[in-house]
Amino acid sequence: MTRPATRVAIVGAGPAGFYAAEALLKRGGPVAIDFVNRLPAPYGLVRDGVAPDHQAIKSVARVYSRILARDEVRYFGNVTLGEDVTVEDLRARYDQIVYAVGAQSDRRLGVPGEDLEGSHAAFRFVAWYNGHPEFRDARFDLGCEHVVVVGNGNVAIDVARILVRSPARLATTDIADHALEELRRSRVGRVTLLGRRGPAQASFTNPELREFGRLAGVCPRADPGELELDAASEASLEGNAVRTRNMSTLRGYAGSVCEDGERVVRFRFLVSPVEVLGEDGRVTGVRIERNRLVAGDDGRMRAEGTGETEVVPCGMVVRSVGYRGAPLPGVPFDERRGIVPNEGGRVVRAPPGGGTAGGGAAAGAEVVPGEYVAGWAKRGPSGVIGTNKADSAATVELMREDARAGVWAGGSRSREAGDLSDLLREGEVRRVDEEGWRRLDARETARGKEQRRPRVKFCTVEEMLEAAGAR
Repeated sequence: MTRPATRVAIVGAGPAGFYAAEALLKRGGPVAIDFVNRLPAPYGLVRDGVAPDHQAIKSVARVYSRILARDEVRYFGNVTLGEDVTVEDLRARYDQIVYAVGAQSDRRLGVPGEDLEGSHAAFRFVAWYNGHPEFRDARFDLGCEHVVVVGNGNVAIDVARILVRSPARLATTDIADHALEELRRSRVGRVTLLGRRGPAQASFTNPELREFGRLAGVCPRADPGELELDAASEASLEGNAVRTRNMSTLRGYAGSVCEDGERVVRFRFLVSPVEVLGEDGRVTGVRIERNRLVAGDDGRMRAEGTGETEVVPCGMVVRSVGYRGAPLPGVPFDERRGIVPNEGGRVVRAPPGGGTAGGGAAAGAEVVPGEYVAGWAKRGPSGVIGTNKADSAATVELMREDARAGVWAGGSRSREAGDLSDLLREGEVRRVDEEGWRRLDARETARGKEQRRPRVKFCTVEEMLEAAGAR
């Protein structure tokens, strides 16, 4: 007797979701996978987060495209959990549910003036220049001369690079047309990146840091005094190739001599914003405090304010201090950590009044049968795209164990409800299926070919649905 296929819903069609699907397809045994994605187009951060001038990183989408083309896989684009379908709808139709929704909001600085006009979250700026339809109408005043970016990770570096890169070079990428138009009019001539810890603790990778030294018309700079390392930081370089290369690159930037007309990117360390300053409701600068490094009980170096402050005048502030998950209707959520609480990937529900412990689970937490989480929603916003592969595979291994034990979503494998497509049809939801995505993709790449670009994106949901032929 043929074993029935395990029916799996994956909520979110970004890297974590696709790697989960890949692991499910490889594990053996019949499986039927449906992606439920709130945007018409799949691929998540690969489409909406990777910088447009880093096309090589986006090439991983070819792997996802092959997965989407499998007979065992269906795509339900433009379908929002909590609006078009509920968790109960999924539990009635699927044996297992995977939440792979990433992190859809930002962490805040928690300083006065953070909400002034001209103060922005990095994820909004990134989504805007990448053509995310929910941020098509966001406004960023690039008429100022100086922008401060708070953060020392790759997202902060991406923001700085896009602000200073030649619009002529950006015009050969898949950057959103509306962003390209604004960047052509930009008056930004200086970008300062602020890191609260020292250069040895910075979390950017060396190729991204080194790239500034090769950008035409751009002069990267670092203050020699802020590159001096204490004994513990110097010791942390031992055996750490990334940190060692970063220090070498930054020390090279300390000797930069900038020419007239060059856009300047300045890397600063051991400073934290304590207030965003403004006049008439608009950003005019940032008050920063100098820090010193102190060793914590776990051996990690932490920044501690010294009380010494200075004011950095600027016209725009971009905070890039981390992403944060947002709650899904009907799904447990850890407000403190901004993730779906879980034990290794199994979703758990905290007991009434129970707090969360390390790993997102609470003491006495109850496992939600047949429901799982992968990617940033599971572990928080850490790692690169490839990090999600092992993370998702680990979640799928738990799914295998539970399937063998007969643990299913909703507590039973009895599936009396009809197919999800029937439910959406009854609700008149304009679903984009895999064929519709192929039409949308073909339209965008054809538009790009006319301009010698990888693609020209449609940047509103209505345009995307029309191009996809969604009914």
